[in-house]
Amino acid sequence: MGKSSHIVWHDTLVTKNDRRFRNGHKSCVLWFTGLSGSGKSSLANALDIELFHQGLNSYVLDGDNIRHGLNSDLSFKAEDRKENVRRIGEVAKLFVDSGQIVSSAFISPFEEDRQLVRNMFDQGEYIEIFMDCPLYVCEERDPKGLYKKARMGEISNFTGISSPYEVPYDPEIVIEADKMTIEESVNIILAYLKEHKIIF
Repeated sequence: MGKSSHIVWHDTLVTKNDRRFRNGHKSCVLWFTGLSGSGKSSLANALDIELFHQGLNSYVLDGDNIRHGLNSDLSFKAEDRKENVRRIGEVAKLFVDSGQIVSSAFISPFEEDRQLVRNMFDQGEYIEIFMDCPLYVCEERDPKGLYKKARMGEISNFTGISSPYEVPYDPEIVIEADKMTIEESVNIILAYLKEHKIIF
């Protein structure tokens, strides 16, 4: 079904900049991408705790959590994975419009899909964070036992095994997840946010 022609966009009376001014910081999406087990969710949540303690407005959108609700109707086939990323991009945009710093932790393996999300945002609002972690390290960690199942053929279309992961072309931040501690990684992201005057 196509989009109905009678749907009209309604501008809000309280603007994104109004909310940012009251919050005392800018809003953005921190788009964590990387293989399963690379530490996306762990780092996103560690950062969120630090932002929260600093009195900043933030939230984490986690890939697994979203698939329990909003995207529970989607499979892991190519077209559904694309839709999964598109939907969460739209949700992240709502959070950014509401003046928050939103951390989005999704594998999002394809450059085309990540670029689609980037294009939803104004300049500087989309910050891509590539969790650079070798496949063998992710497999050794395997916190959910997914790699083992994928190797045994119990999971199809699994990123890094039976489905490709396209390394980001030009991410704003690269975290060497097998070499850096969570604390070091959080500090790198905070430094970026301060340098680009998203937080002060």
